[in-house]
Amino acid sequence: MRVRLTIIGGLLLLLGVFAPAAERESAAIRCELAVIGGGSGGFGAALAAARLGVDVVLVERADCLGGNSVRGGVNIWEPVVGGTGIPFELYRRLKQQPQAVGIYTHGRHMSTFDPKREAYRFPGGETVIDPARRYLDTLLRHGLQGLSAAEARTFRKERWHGVVFEPDAMAKTMLAMLEETGHCRVLFNTAFVSAQVEAGTVHSAKLSDGRTLDADYYVDATGDGVVCMAAGCETMMGQDSRARFGEPHAPTNATVRVNGVTLIYRVAPVAAPAVEPLPAGVPEKCWWAGKFPSAQINHYPNGDLNVNMLPTMDGKEFLQRGYADAMAECQRRVRAHWHHVQTACAEFQKFRLSWTAPALGIRETRRVVGEYVLTEHDLLAGISGQKHPDIICLADHAMDTHGSHAHGIGEMQQPYGVPYRCLIPKGKRNLLIACRASSFSSLAASSCRLSRTMIQLGQAAGTAVALAKELKVDLPDVPAERLRASLRQQHIQLDYPMPAGLRAYLGRE
Repeated sequence: MRVRLTIIGGLLLLLGVFAPAAERESAAIRCELAVIGGGSGGFGAALAAARLGVDVVLVERADCLGGNSVRGGVNIWEPVVGGTGIPFELYRRLKQQPQAVGIYTHGRHMSTFDPKREAYRFPGGETVIDPARRYLDTLLRHGLQGLSAAEARTFRKERWHGVVFEPDAMAKTMLAMLEETGHCRVLFNTAFVSAQVEAGTVHSAKLSDGRTLDADYYVDATGDGVVCMAAGCETMMGQDSRARFGEPHAPTNATVRVNGVTLIYRVAPVAAPAVEPLPAGVPEKCWWAGKFPSAQINHYPNGDLNVNMLPTMDGKEFLQRGYADAMAECQRRVRAHWHHVQTACAEFQKFRLSWTAPALGIRETRRVVGEYVLTEHDLLAGISGQKHPDIICLADHAMDTHGSHAHGIGEMQQPYGVPYRCLIPKGKRNLLIACRASSFSSLAASSCRLSRTMIQLGQAAGTAVALAKELKVDLPDVPAERLRASLRQQHIQLDYPMPAGLRAYLGRE
């Protein structure tokens, strides 16, 4: 007898991932793979599987694809090893569109303020479009170990480059790529509600429009692991205790703290410089952090600026408030922060607030316990010290906790790999998770949560489903070498240093 497990609506509302179910019932939707969530991981999973001939349905609760990268305003791909495969294809497609994408280099930073040459301290960090840079230049983060402060600044300037893109162009390009496969149906404005599971197998999913989704395989790419929760998976939330995984930078005792959230905003140039007035009821002084937080300010190809407050709200406060209240409060903080920036730095009086992201940029909520949990030990060991036979993507970003953990957590010494087992919820047979809620410790998640890494996880998940279908096996039984071989054929970097053939392919911009 099937056991029906239903997500509690109140918890989903708290995290902003639930849409009330419609009253009507309609026919079931049949497919081979159901991907729930159309952010970076979900897009990667749906595209990879559909290209390999799998019949895919992608369910997205918003009205466009891209998740944090689009609706959350995180229109930046930070430098990271392993951003090959589908991310490179996206970049090439965007490059064909006017002012849709650019490569950045680091500009000014508040830490290098020189009062003899500058009238004021820059309000954070800056990235600027660098036409001399190529996509290959964005595929490195590690390398700061042992450098002096001055050497580190030079390293970041010369070696750290990333990708900035227009969100609308990204969302439309993602959709076009899925449509071109001929094997993917996308359901917008539709949310996952509940699941029917039995003996580790998900049999169907109920959607907010009243329909039932009946699939052979499922990929949870919701960001919060809501499908896995409905399937009865074990989850983790907040900081793990040091005893749980033996991580040297974990706190002695577990806490409920999570990485901070950001409400990103955009400003556009204006002809007449001015300081925009504050709305009624918004104070001039910072009321939530003692002083206004710094910001990462990124230039778009068209001259607009993307402003990422670091962070807008502490993660614990976000969870306590709930999504709707947190969004309203963050909107007030955006106006206060922008007024402060314009008042303190005259150059920003030549801009006006033109857009605020329609969704909060959420870095961390719950995480699902998988067949393997990636931890700080993997990150510190690096690819040369890991013995996993099933690594399906590489990463090298720092453990970046935005105030949620103790200081002293440094950059990576070398890239590390993420095993396929991190995508397999423990005990489940036809369910994978490919998003920031994959099987990571809190510290590991703070490093590998970047958008391009999430696309890579999704690409691996979609490829694994295609292999499971071909071989007629459950997802945990997909042969690691078959999976890795297929990913290499899709131009995924699994080896470090990068093979010459892959480097030549990535040079074809």
